Amino acid sequence: MFGIQTGRDISTGFSFTPQRRIRTLWTTPNSSNTTNLTPKNPKKSNNFSNSNAISVKFEDLYGFTVEGNVDDVNVLNEVRERIRQQSKVWFDLEASKGADWYLNTQISSNGVASLKFSVLTNTMTLKKLVRKGLPPTVRPKVWLSLSGAAKKRSTVPETYYDELIRATEGKTTPATRQIDHDLPRTFPCHPWLNSEEGQATLRRVLVGYSFRDSEVGYCQGLNYVAALLLLVINEEEDAFWMLSVLLENVLVSDCYTDNLSGCHVEQRVFKDLLTKKCPRIAAHLDSLGFDASLVATEWFLCLFSKSLPSETTLRVWDVLFYEGAKVLFHVALAIFKMKEEDLLRAHHIGDVIDILQTTSRSLYDPDELLTVAFDKIGGMTANSITKERKKQETVVLAEIDQRLKRINSLKLDG
Repeated sequence: MFGIQTGRDISTGFSFTPQRRIRTLWTTPNSSNTTNLTPKNPKKSNNFSNSNAISVKFEDLYGFTVEGNVDDVNVLNEVRERIRQQSKVWFDLEASKGADWYLNTQISSNGVASLKFSVLTNTMTLKKLVRKGLPPTVRPKVWLSLSGAAKKRSTVPETYYDELIRATEGKTTPATRQIDHDLPRTFPCHPWLNSEEGQATLRRVLVGYSFRDSEVGYCQGLNYVAALLLLVINEEEDAFWMLSVLLENVLVSDCYTDNLSGCHVEQRVFKDLLTKKCPRIAAHLDSLGFDASLVATEWFLCLFSKSLPSETTLRVWDVLFYEGAKVLFHVALAIFKMKEEDLLRAHHIGDVIDILQTTSRSLYDPDELLTVAFDKIGGMTANSITKERKKQETVVLAEIDQRLKRINSLKLDG
């Protein structure tokens, strides 16, 4: 149930006149040419002596208008400077090693990891660079390659996506009705996503995938994931394949099916990890009757796209597409860890939720979050997480089975 889904049986047969869909959606940010943020519409509070009290609005790299304080603007300007520095590092590597040097880091054709020194060096360099953040200009092509999306796309006819979209035209399903309901609510303040073109593009990607994999269909949360993919990848079909590889290979299976069994398993695994990695926090929250899934479910279903600032979310995704779904646990634990003392002082469930939500919304410095996630949380192997998932899967499926029996019993009694 929770293994990598390399053998998914998904139909590729559609009748359509061949035509490839490549469409530039909006202007991709140029990391080497980004200017510092300038606050607009500053609003002063009654506390004029504190610059933190000045509320300002500013636009991030991907077109989202964010409201924060002057310190937030300064942090984002520092982040943009680091992006420029990372761009130079990346482009120097391309000049010395070749534009596709990062592809020479994986597995040889016979399935055995190469022990060539150059490959090992590239692998270590790539992991370090990914954790430091991919420049926006190279992020689309690197994501497509490292995630396996480009390989997945190469296994079907070139016209697959257009044929899929043509086959879905005019068809109504429960998934399409829910998608149509969610479109206007998906990042409604973003100018392109709130436009007719933006919503039509997002709809095609979501509806297309709901027909590609009817077992998943559509689940709320995927709209935010697909929307952010479109803003980053900047080509509709590439965004579709990124969504496909996420659901079929990167994440565990059954996270987005009707009963959300995979999501329930992930939440149980996270609760167990919280107890092991942050025992003081876990014990205190248990004493309050707080269930971590109250906040973490949205984090996992939306892959933090609704909770973290966009640039921070994308830094998380950089690692997600290279190192796998374990990064979600690292990041979720880090958010709790960063506010350990505040959480220990909380006396009500509402206070805990407010602390975590306020913290996540204001994490404009990705390095601060990822340093805690990887350096202070400690190691977690994929094998250990897989074992924990298998253990929790049995419990979750039994609970779902009992719930269905109770529902059926009530129906019979009625």
